[in-house]
Amino acid sequence: MPKEMVKYGVTGKNLQLLQDVGGVFRPGVLTALMGITGAGNTTLLDVLARRKTGGHIEGTIRIAGYPKKQEIFSRISGYCEQSDIHSPNLTVYESLQFSAWLRLPSNVKSRQRHMLIEEVVDLVELTGLKNSMVGLAGTTGLSAKQRKRLTIAVELVASPSIIFMDEPTTGLDARAAAIVMRTVRKIGDTGRTVVCTIHQPSIEIFEAFDELVLMKRGGQIIYSGSLGPLSENMIKYFQAIPGVPIIKEGQNPAAWVLNITSQSAEYEIGVDYAQIYRNSSLYINNMLLIDELGKAAPNTEDLKFPSGYWQDFRAQCMVCLWRQIYAYWKNPEHNLVRFLNTLVLSIMFGIVFWKIGSTIKQQQDIFNILGVVYGSSLFLGFMNCTILQPVV
Repeated sequence: MPKEMVKYGVTGKNLQLLQDVGGVFRPGVLTALMGITGAGNTTLLDVLARRKTGGHIEGTIRIAGYPKKQEIFSRISGYCEQSDIHSPNLTVYESLQFSAWLRLPSNVKSRQRHMLIEEVVDLVELTGLKNSMVGLAGTTGLSAKQRKRLTIAVELVASPSIIFMDEPTTGLDARAAAIVMRTVRKIGDTGRTVVCTIHQPSIEIFEAFDELVLMKRGGQIIYSGSLGPLSENMIKYFQAIPGVPIIKEGQNPAAWVLNITSQSAEYEIGVDYAQIYRNSSLYINNMLLIDELGKAAPNTEDLKFPSGYWQDFRAQCMVCLWRQIYAYWKNPEHNLVRFLNTLVLSIMFGIVFWKIGSTIKQQQDIFNILGVVYGSSLFLGFMNCTILQPVV
């Protein structure tokens, strides 16, 4: 890890994220946000990451005992969206280089940036593909699981202390999901906090998590704590509730807990899981932990960063220009079509209006020339925009 990362406190070892809806997120662990459809786990993830702009938001978030400031929090956090959006005409290494160039401090040298990118590429198991083109999803280039790992890597090169992931296994088969979760597990082992929303995971994926925040419809917490070996802590908690059916041998704990906490199952058993959780010792311990971690430790200061972006305006322009040149250079078909389009239209307009300016006898001839200039420029511009639209 470059010394500059340590200097600015973004090594992942000094971040405590608390959200006073009952969930506790601890550094260096993998936490799952899970619930039935409509429970609000994605909404909670977006609120924590400050990605939710609509609606009414209540509660407080503290980092190391200090109130969260979004301009500071955005420097030490990463967010992996459910969809993988990448420039198809860049290689894996160039995509990471673009992200690192913009998101790392300006005093990080080129050699250190290269070392960090190499570490990240190795961590997400893309070493053999770092010179491969990203390509278009589902047609060329990287497969779905490789694109998902690239999405994670793009956030990792910024060296965040906490990473939010919105359903990282969506659209992947069992083997691909297992590979992605193995990568996520390795990220958690580096000391970073990883918070994922997950939907109907397999046994292997579910037991890769350290802690679980389980929600029911309406956004109410019904379990927030460690899973334990083979999910035994969660299983013991729910099986201690009268009327809850016992988990069958070999049954997926994730599927079992989603079944017993559904709205119909809750009505059939006649319990309110949210109320049971609020009356449990687990909830009391979580509140005590929140109170403890919600206070700043002695002789510590709030995180501070220079105002503005890491890179100045000139550097940002140079980085974006660099990426654009590389993207166009590696898309010869697009450039060839635009070149031929311009050439053909120029020849066509030249033939139709051949020597129109050589005989000017009246005012209408001037208007005709102006019309040709206006029409040809406008037509050529629209044609180029039409060709460019699929690329953009």
